[in-house]
Formats: sequence, C-alpha cells, structure tokens
Amino acid sequence: MSPRTILHIQKITYSALQESFSQVMAQTLQELDEAIATGRDKKRFYLKDKRTLKFESVFGQVELKRNYYQDKETGKYVYLLDQYLAFDGTKGMSPVVQDLAIELAVTGVSYRQASQAMERLLGYPVISHEAIRQQLLNTEVVPEKSVPLEQDVVFVEVDGLYTKSQEKKKKGREVKIASVHQGWEMNGKRAKLIEKRHFIHQGKLPFWEEFEQYLMETYEYNPTKHHLVINGDGAKWITSCREYFRHNATFVIDRFHVARDVQRLFRKHPRYRAIRKKLANYDWKGFMVELNSAVGTLENEKKEERLEELIAQLSQYPEALGDYREKLKKKGIDTTEFRPMGSAEGTMSVFARRLKNGRSWCNLGLDKFIDVFVALQDNLEIKTLQGILEQTQEVEQTSIQAKPPKHFVEKLRDSAAEATRNNLGYLKQSVRKPITAALKGLRGI
Repeated sequence: MSPRTILHIQKITYSALQESFSQVMAQTLQELDEAIATGRDKKRFYLKDKRTLKFESVFGQVELKRNYYQDKETGKYVYLLDQYLAFDGTKGMSPVVQDLAIELAVTGVSYRQASQAMERLLGYPVISHEAIRQQLLNTEVVPEKSVPLEQDVVFVEVDGLYTKSQEKKKKGREVKIASVHQGWEMNGKRAKLIEKRHFIHQGKLPFWEEFEQYLMETYEYNPTKHHLVINGDGAKWITSCREYFRHNATFVIDRFHVARDVQRLFRKHPRYRAIRKKLANYDWKGFMVELNSAVGTLENEKKEERLEELIAQLSQYPEALGDYREKLKKKGIDTTEFRPMGSAEGTMSVFARRLKNGRSWCNLGLDKFIDVFVALQDNLEIKTLQGILEQTQEVEQTSIQAKPPKHFVEKLRDSAAEATRNNLGYLKQSVRKPITAALKGLRGI
C-alpha cells in the first residue's frame, strides 16, 4: 500500500466532512429562520422577501436564503435571524473565523502567515492578509473595571522597544511599555506573577504622568497609600520616576543590563568574579568601589570609555543597585513573599517577537495592533465587527452559557451523520464490504 494512501483518505474525508457540515449548518439556520418567522410579532415585522446569506465558516462557505423583514415601528429593514444570532450576515464571515484570524495575526508572525495558516487549517483560502488587517483596525478594547490591590506594594517593570516606520525618511518610534503586577505566587518551583497587566504609553503626557492615570483608572490605586517598586534600565524617561513619585516609589536598576555590561567589560579581567559577587550580593557600595578601581586596567580604549559611562550613569542612583526589600523593611513593609525584580526583559522579548524582526509600521496600525496584543495578554474584552472576540484559550467545557436543548443537539447530530453518509459513497455500502477497490483507485492502480 502506498505510504500516501492514508494522507489521501484523510484529505478526501476532511473535504467531505466540510461539505456535509456546511449543508447541515445551512439547513439548521433555515429551520431556525422559519421558527423565528412563525413566532414573530406579525403586526410589527412584515415579511418582505427572502435574501441570500453567504459567509465563510470553519466548515467552508455556507449559503442559504433567509427572511427579510420591515420593522413597521422604525421603518427599517432587518434580518431577524441575524439579530437572533447576534451576527451581521452582510460581513460575509463567521465570528469564529474572524476571531481565529485576528488571534493568529496578533500572536503569530504576520498577517500574511496568519492568512496562510487559516488556509492550511481549513483547506481553502478563507481570508486574505489585508482583510485580517482591516478586521484588526476595526477592533475596540473595552477598558478593564477597577482591579483591587491586595497589598500596599505594586511592582512595575519598565522598558522601551524601538519599532521602524513605514514612511520614508521618518524616524521609527520607541514603544514605552510597563508591566504591572502584585507580587508572586509559587507553582512548585516556578513563580507566577499575580494579576499582571500591561501599560503602553500612547498619549501626549509624560510617561509617568500618564502611567499614574492608568493606575488610578485600572486599579484601586491611592497615591497616598500605595508604594511602587519600579525596575528599569538607565534611560532618562525611566529614571525620572524618582522625581515624579519621590518617596512613594523605590527605583531598582535592572540587574540584567548591569550584569550584561559587566560581562562585556570584564569577562577576562582578573577582578571579574569579585565584581560579579558584589553585584549578586546587592553590595552596591562595594560594587561601585570595584568599578572605580578597575578604571585604567582594561587596556582597551573603547572599553575604558564604556566603563566611565557606566560609572557616571550608576553614580546618579547607586542605591538602586541595592536590595529593594531592605529599603521596604525600613518602611515597615513585610517583604517575606517578595522576590528579586527583573521580568522586564522577558516582557520585551514577547513584544519584540511580533513587532520587530525587520517589520515596519504606520502609527495607526501599530497602536491598534498593540492594543489588541495587550488585550489578549491581559484577557480584556475586545469588540470586533462581529461582536465580542472569543479567545481560543478561554473556551472551556464547563461554560456558564446555557446548553442548547437536548432535542436540538440530537437533531443536529443525526443530520450531520446523514449528510456525511450521503457525501461519502463508501458509507452507503454494507459495513463489511472490502474497500480494496477504493484503495486501488487512490493509488492509481
């Protein structure tokens, strides 16, 4: 038997099942439309005629005729079936296809690859990459209601990500990102951030001013009560948090960047291990002494310049190299469950995988994409042209939605079985009849 036989059987079966389910879907919708017509308020809704409903679904294209009414109270023309299903049939696409396309485009590599993935998955070209982009541009993220703060300390990881512009001779844009969480919870040996959210600076106000507004709108944040622990690199827009929040925040220099600089400067230096040990032990005074002592010992002009720049940068806030937990203890805060900061780099890598790698953006497209990306990360509600986007990872068997009537499920199952049998000729034959002839046909024998 040819090794490709099973592949051919799967493809043929899948294609037949798609056609069968499209028929069942069309039949089911027609029956539902007739039930709506029978039970409607006939004094209000006048049946004008029937019009074609055609849309792309995960089963393939579904086509049927559904009733078209005039609402005598408003004078408008409506499809009661569409209203009942919370579905705009004029858009030509099922919400399932739309939601899957948007999610693949945002969490995947590109709009084009999302389109190609949909075609490979469903077996036919269901939506173009430009149509996916237009779907994304027409989304709206619903702001989250106030999130309670379980403790007086809020943790913030901040970094920037440079993106290219599509417009010629126009500079790219730095996307300033803050991830906010309420501490850590352990799952075995792994630590998970509690109630993690993302803030993207898109307004005209300075970063920290807009960020504070975000905190007050998203959380039950009280500037006079809550204390921020802010982790970031030495960029001026990040370190300005010290002046903006003053005693209400503790700035922590991101140790990933400092450790990387130390490695690049001192990897083969005899004092490398001692310098790393000072940094690892949060001995910021000893660490700064080691850096200053190393000036003039690198025997490399560029490294010497970089070392002097690093010393000058860290000298502005050397205490930021210390253990923030010790500072909080002095404020009377219990730090028993607190861990070292440093998830900013991981957050940025998640964004960079989709926003960088040679891609360029227009401002509108970038803003909208990031809005949806963050909404998917933070499980926020997303309004689309077809309603509310349903994330695939959120679908559960124990849905709180009401189950359809048992007789309806049984009818749908029977209809699917009958349609499938009619589309697969072999299934009409007796159960024990050999399929040798069918297999020989597939092999071209």
